[in-house]
Amino acid sequence: MASLPTRSPTAAAPTGGRAAAAGTSSGDAERAPLDPEQLAAIRRIALRARRLATQFVAGDYRSVFRGTGMEFAEVREYIPGDDVRFIDWNVTARLGAPWVKEYVEERELAVLCAVDLSASQEAASPGAGRLGTAAEVVALMSFAALFNNDRAGLMTFTDRVERFVAPAKGSRHVLRIVREIVHPAPGALGTDIGAACEHLSRVLARRSVVVLVSDFLAAGYERSLAALSRRHEVIAVTLVDALDLALPRLGIIEVEDAERGGRVLLDTDDARVRRRYEQAASERAAARRRALVSAGVDEIELRVGEAVVGPLVAYFRRRALAR
Repeated sequence: MASLPTRSPTAAAPTGGRAAAAGTSSGDAERAPLDPEQLAAIRRIALRARRLATQFVAGDYRSVFRGTGMEFAEVREYIPGDDVRFIDWNVTARLGAPWVKEYVEERELAVLCAVDLSASQEAASPGAGRLGTAAEVVALMSFAALFNNDRAGLMTFTDRVERFVAPAKGSRHVLRIVREIVHPAPGALGTDIGAACEHLSRVLARRSVVVLVSDFLAAGYERSLAALSRRHEVIAVTLVDALDLALPRLGIIEVEDAERGGRVLLDTDDARVRRRYEQAASERAAARRRALVSAGVDEIELRVGEAVVGPLVAYFRRRALAR
């Protein structure tokens, strides 16, 4: 009998559990040293993300996420076509020719990726899995922030905060973020997106960009997400696995709820079972989209195992055109 891990105890309701309470663990539990294979994976993802961010993401990112203001850079001679509002009249009077003030965009944005590490993130079709896709998103966004002189940060969570890396600048800091998401510390099984949003509302003092990465199979997060969205720019990155959408025909299988436990037998050759599963999945996706729209949150939907950079760039370009 095959065993197929999913988030659902029944075919009719493939939804994930939500823990009753969330803690604020710092996630500082000791971890074993990384082995050569893990170090190679971190380097591989970092190099790939750096290249893709340079080629495709960083420019579109900058056009969407503007700095906090403009700061004075220098004065220079007036060139026909310059905005006369920027003429420095004191320097012009002293030198007998028009000079203008030049400003540059002040880049003090904080971009924080908040990643769901609950057990349902691991339950997926064979392949890289949700956490592999999440790692690519985090690495790309962190390098895009680095190349635009912004601060990058990371929070991982389950039904509690597992680890919080405060936003900061620098390539070494970004590499630390990549390491944390490629090789996360072991955590709890459940998920509490609402508690994660509440924690971010408390700790992010200045307006930031929050990239919330999850399968969004939990429930009860809507109010906390809306409150976070009122103070910060929140983008939901939904990781969708093929098993979230339809059951493969594998005969009789044992399905386990990855977060809450519990098992049930399903006959995946039964067309009625597959239809109920697909209908429940469709209803769940529609409810998620309504919740995100109601909270004022944009969504990027990513298919697990597929390229990440294309949907990210497409989103940035849609946002830039809508400005």
